Amino acid sequence: MSRPIKNAPGAPAPESLPECQRILRYQFQRPELLAAALTHASAVTDRSQSNERLEFLGDAVLGLIICRHVYELFPADPEGRLTTLKSAVVSRKTCAQVSQTLGLPGYMRVGAGVARAGRLPISLVAGVLEAVIGAIYLDGGLEAARPLVLRHMQAWIDRYAASAHQDNYKSMLQQYAQRTLGRTPEYRIVRESGPDHHKSFHIQVCVGAREFESATGPTKQQAEQQAALRALAALGVLDPAASGSEETPGGE
Repeated sequence: MSRPIKNAPGAPAPESLPECQRILRYQFQRPELLAAALTHASAVTDRSQSNERLEFLGDAVLGLIICRHVYELFPADPEGRLTTLKSAVVSRKTCAQVSQTLGLPGYMRVGAGVARAGRLPISLVAGVLEAVIGAIYLDGGLEAARPLVLRHMQAWIDRYAASAHQDNYKSMLQQYAQRTLGRTPEYRIVRESGPDHHKSFHIQVCVGAREFESATGPTKQQAEQQAALRALAALGVLDPAASGSEETPGGE
């Protein structure tokens, strides 16, 4: 995987640093830290002047912020699931996607050989994001780095959590609704049909004043899971087609 280079090799133009800071929504007290974060090893003769050390630091800062966030966000999840989620969020692939979305590769200083290639490898694109996080941490501390990380990583957390929580849509909806909407989902039995030995339960979920499409299942638990899935799909959190919307996941 590679990414296009926007800028020619050379030091980041002084006027580009304020523009980069606007994109990051962070004003550096020491802009030289940002300049260092944007400098690839191919552009300098002394590797200590590159962004490698900042990338090392930023990787740890990113991991800590995500670990704490998912720890608080999913209080019922076991360690194994939290580890899987964290690993996906801080992966090279995800970091490269966020870096590209921010446009960080376009502000980088790279060597002539890298520039001639015309495209940047995924490791370099991901690495500059980590280096920038490290620079912000050194400049303003953990609380300065946290907003940038969560602003751009929350959507990925939601996406990966959707996959990890497919066996319990009710749990996922509750966590999302409480965090995003400040509400707790309520499940209502719309009606019951069929004989006692072969009943069908029609259940609708509501979050505040918003009502979602009802769902049907042979038990209340299964109907509630399907109703939660439909709500998640309506909220844009989960793609039912990708999740097997007709398959009822495990109960509560």
